Amino acid sequence: IVLILLCVIVIAPMVLLVSVSISNEADIAQNGYAFIPRKVDFTAYKYVFQNPDTIVQAYKVTAFYSIVSMVLAVLFMSMMAYMLSVKILKGRSVIALMLYFTNLFGGGMVANYLVYTQLYGLGDTIWMYIIPGLVSPWYVFMIRTSMQAIPEEISESAFMDGASEYRIFFQMIIPLSKPVLATIALFTFLSKWNDWNTSMIYIHNPKLMSLQYQLQRILHDINAMQEAEQSGMGQAVDLTKIPTETVRMAMAVVVAGPALVVFPFFQKYFVKGLTVGSVKG
Repeated sequence: IVLILLCVIVIAPMVLLVSVSISNEADIAQNGYAFIPRKVDFTAYKYVFQNPDTIVQAYKVTAFYSIVSMVLAVLFMSMMAYMLSVKILKGRSVIALMLYFTNLFGGGMVANYLVYTQLYGLGDTIWMYIIPGLVSPWYVFMIRTSMQAIPEEISESAFMDGASEYRIFFQMIIPLSKPVLATIALFTFLSKWNDWNTSMIYIHNPKLMSLQYQLQRILHDINAMQEAEQSGMGQAVDLTKIPTETVRMAMAVVVAGPALVVFPFFQKYFVKGLTVGSVKG
């Protein structure tokens, strides 16, 4: 019974989200939300996809940098974590301290903008989405803790049989660290997929705008139309015909769709990945 109630609590908002997105805006304004649309209306989706080429291009850009960032982040952070988990490495405590120190302080938005655009030249390029934030100290320590739980005898026996460090890492350590790596991959993908402020600050090329930023601009245009109409500066438009609430829900469905598709592939590793290495015994 408890599990059924939990499932209802989780599923009900999603059902309501989809229902409102395909409802009539005037009906929502008069009668409020409903789990079953009183009148099916796809005006909100027509409004979101009124420029399909722009949305499709934003989808491609967002999917590309999210997947590439996920793969590169897992690769680099796992390699760094493996290095810090090897006890024979001299000075690993100093390296770990330097890595942890970067997690305590930041240069701020202005400093980041100058470094990324003037020093690295990443502004208005696809790499602006990928390179910044590629390595997270918190995730590195999380992976390191998981790798430290792997018995050293496994690596030692492979090394005595002639295996190199690269072969030990890719063929033995990585497979044994799947839960935590899958968890980090999921978190990285979701953080990149939901990123919209990078486009707002660093990107000016319309073909490189992220999906979230494009949808945010659509919502901003709707709000601007409403404010202009209410102030008497806009054309005479029936505000009830402007899909505001339904567009918000449609945007949420459009954004959440790919994440819901990706999550089941990581689900079996998710819980184990959060707890692995946290308790030693």
